[in-house]
Amino acid sequence: MAEEKIILREFKVLNKYGIHARPAALLVKTAGKFTCDIFIGRKGAEVSAKSIMGLLTIEGHHGSVMHVRIVGDDAEEALAEITELFENKFFEE
Repeated sequence: MAEEKIILREFKVLNKYGIHARPAALLVKTAGKFTCDIFIGRKGAEVSAKSIMGLLTIEGHHGSVMHVRIVGDDAEEALAEITELFENKFFEE
């Protein structure tokens, strides 16, 4: 049996209002397209990127650094789409 793929990355929240309802919904929609498990965290707390309520509790303010952990077969593809969201400020600006 092959080992599961695990990817760890950090992203800085660049959009003005941070991870509020709209960016959280975009993350959930994106994460939901993949079979891998995607976790986003900050300051030791970690939540599933497939849970909008979880994402709204991690205090992803503008300028904060978020840790992303992706586990599973399609991890690379998921990382590419999540990277695009963070780098493009969740398409808010």
